[in-house]
Amino acid sequence: MTRIDHIQNENLMTPKPSRLTMTRAAAAWALAPIAAAGLAIGIPAAAQTSNTLSTVQAHLRSTSSMVADFVQTDRNGQRLSGTLTLKRPGKIRFQYQKGVPLLIVGDGSRLTLIDYEVKQVQSWPVKNSPLGVLLDPDRDISRYAKLVPTGNDNVLSVEVKDPKRPEYGTITMVFVRDGSAPAGLRLRGWVALDSQSNLTRIDLSNQKFNVPVSDSTFRWTDPRPKKRGR
Repeated sequence: MTRIDHIQNENLMTPKPSRLTMTRAAAAWALAPIAAAGLAIGIPAAAQTSNTLSTVQAHLRSTSSMVADFVQTDRNGQRLSGTLTLKRPGKIRFQYQKGVPLLIVGDGSRLTLIDYEVKQVQSWPVKNSPLGVLLDPDRDISRYAKLVPTGNDNVLSVEVKDPKRPEYGTITMVFVRDGSAPAGLRLRGWVALDSQSNLTRIDLSNQKFNVPVSDSTFRWTDPRPKKRGR
């Protein structure tokens, strides 16, 4: 069992999440800068092999696109699901399940949260998000990443934060070894923690790597009323 699987889901039998709860859960990890906070308990392994980090870097650089199913779980155990589409550099889309009026899109430079129910749009630079490490294949993660021990040679846990920009947050990614995936690794998911200690976990499944993805996937319809000319 991996570290990400040890995170307890509290109160799983909760009612359907309210719109406000869903919006906060979606925005907390993807858009708003989160305070630097590591998820590991205890001291990282003394021998952090650069070769392993190099393998993670090789995976990120050799993954030009990915499509996967995702399940998002917040600290209260409330879950949302959907489809993740990623295309480097900088493009990502979280299409939530039917009935959830939210959309998260990265167009290459900015991440945008669209709430179609209240017709609101929020946007942040990709580089200010913990997702930046996944979207920029040119980043040298060895400068700001460290391995977190998992007790399983087939599972890698990597905590990433920029020491020069701690306000941009921390993301702890979990990979499993998979010979059919780029550089022999498959991204299992990640965990983020915001400044209010709100834990959000993303689990991925049915990953497909380096498949054709149209740039039109990362377009979205603005729900805000158009301003009338004077």
